[in-house]
Amino acid sequence: MRRFLAFLSFVVVLAAAIPAVYGCPVEQVQLPGTNTPSPEPRTIELATNTPAGPSATLSSSPTPTLTPTASFTPTNTATATPTATDTPSPTPTPIGPFSYPEGVSPLTGLPYPSDEAMNRRTLIVKISNFPPLVRPQSAVNLADVVYEYEVEGGVTRFAALYRNNAPTHVGSIRSARLFDLELIQMYNALFAYSGTSEPIQKLILSADFVYQTFSPLKGDNCEDAGFCRFPKDGLAFEHTLFLDTNKVWEKATARNVNTPLRARGFAFNATPDANGQIANDIFIDWYGQTSARWQYNPTSGHYLRYTDDVPHFDSNDGQQLWTDNLIVIEVPHNERPDLFPEGASYASQEIALWDQGRAYLFRDGQFYQGYWLRKDKEPGSALQIIYGNNVPMMMKPGRTWVAVVRWFGDVVVSETKPNMEATATVIALSATPTLTITPGPSPTPAPDL
Repeated sequence: MRRFLAFLSFVVVLAAAIPAVYGCPVEQVQLPGTNTPSPEPRTIELATNTPAGPSATLSSSPTPTLTPTASFTPTNTATATPTATDTPSPTPTPIGPFSYPEGVSPLTGLPYPSDEAMNRRTLIVKISNFPPLVRPQSAVNLADVVYEYEVEGGVTRFAALYRNNAPTHVGSIRSARLFDLELIQMYNALFAYSGTSEPIQKLILSADFVYQTFSPLKGDNCEDAGFCRFPKDGLAFEHTLFLDTNKVWEKATARNVNTPLRARGFAFNATPDANGQIANDIFIDWYGQTSARWQYNPTSGHYLRYTDDVPHFDSNDGQQLWTDNLIVIEVPHNERPDLFPEGASYASQEIALWDQGRAYLFRDGQFYQGYWLRKDKEPGSALQIIYGNNVPMMMKPGRTWVAVVRWFGDVVVSETKPNMEATATVIALSATPTLTITPGPSPTPAPDL
């Protein structure tokens, strides 16, 4: 009996020792897949009600990492085992719409290319786009942002914003409009223009930003401010004015207004927002007087510009006009005859870029619907583009073109691209060889230098 009890005790001790020698295996966890198949291409139907857009958790948020579970390792020593710690996942730095990393431009979402670019003030330059003989313009492709808007009767002009680059031959330079006064405040900018009507000039001279404006109408000339004439046979006098931006920045420094202020509004992400629709061709018409077509080039990732159905080039670099982002905004246009003497046959056009309206964003061959927003008229409160739930629409880091229209009925978006090379060939073959020069400075009877 004693032998049996001793044997039984040995078995109990041996059974208790087994877990101390052999650790239990840890179960392996398999994460689910995260890739979502892309939708099939489809024909775009523009919705009447703008979608709310992505949720407040943006696509740039990092994917949560699995917290590792430490397995038990048996030991017979008292040596302390280090505590397992997670390696933190990098958090992307937000780029806009209200804060930007140090050294990053709020105009492009990219680092400034030089200290000179970072330390000078944004400069807006008015550039002609009509009549057709003013094309190709010079150095438009060097602008960070370009606004294109109607000045009168379907004729458009460009307000080009420069900061990253300092071209020496921009133009041709044309006159200021009411809309430019909004842009000056929105971008805390300097402004260069050829001249303007007397009522608009009075508004400029009485504004807080008067010393930020430069024009031959104010006595700024070729030697001290870079406004120089380049006469050419067959080219009317008003189309011969060009600008050296370096001279303007030098004069702004002398006036003590070349301060490197930054505007707020654009938001950038290299990854496009979800739920974009395919958009390879965008056609914009201004009363049949001026048209712009932008076609997406997947090789360069740019949209290329056609004006009046022919490729639109830049005489400075010989390249077709291009942009990374195309924004189209629908803005009320109002006539302002009250600025002129009673009985005058002309008026200024007011483009009411405040409050909000509808907006389209085109990037990476995709199309998004939302709204534009300008919260207030405080200097530096620039254009924002948002979804219906106030989430910013993410633009591609790079250059942006903003087309301002009266209504979206003049904008046609398509997945397919017309053969513009063939169209341009037909136009060239049918064109009359006689060059028609438009007489006079402008169809606007008001002074337009």
